[in-house]
Amino acid sequence: MQPLDENFPIHRQLDVDAAPVVLINLFTLDPADEPRFLEVWSRDAEFMKRQPGFISTQLHRALGESMTYLNYAMWESNEAFRAAFTHPDFRAQVAAYPASAVARPHLFQKVAVAGICTA
Repeated sequence: MQPLDENFPIHRQLDVDAAPVVLINLFTLDPADEPRFLEVWSRDAEFMKRQPGFISTQLHRALGESMTYLNYAMWESNEAFRAAFTHPDFRAQVAAYPASAVARPHLFQKVAVAGICTA
C-alpha cells in the first residue's frame, strides 16, 4: 500500500469525521497477476458489502494494455469505512493480494461548484 497523497496518507484520513465519503483506490499490478487480483478484490468487495454503512462499489480497468485499476466505494460515513477497513478479517485478507499489486487508497467528499454540481 502506498499513499496517493504522501502528505496525508490513508491512516491519517481515517481520523477525519466526515459523511458521506468516497474511497478512491488506484491499483497497479503485473499482467500475470490480474486473475489473482480480481479474485482477491472480489472477496474484499463481498466482505465490505456486508459492513454497516456500505453504500456501493465499482471497479474499473484502464483501457488498453495498462494494468491500472480504479475502485471507488461509497460509505455513509468515515466512521463506517474506518470500522470496515480496520476490521481484523479485512486486514488479514490484504496479504492475499499478489505481491506486484500496489494499492493507493484515498478518501474524498463531494464538492459543490455553483452551476455545475452539488455536494
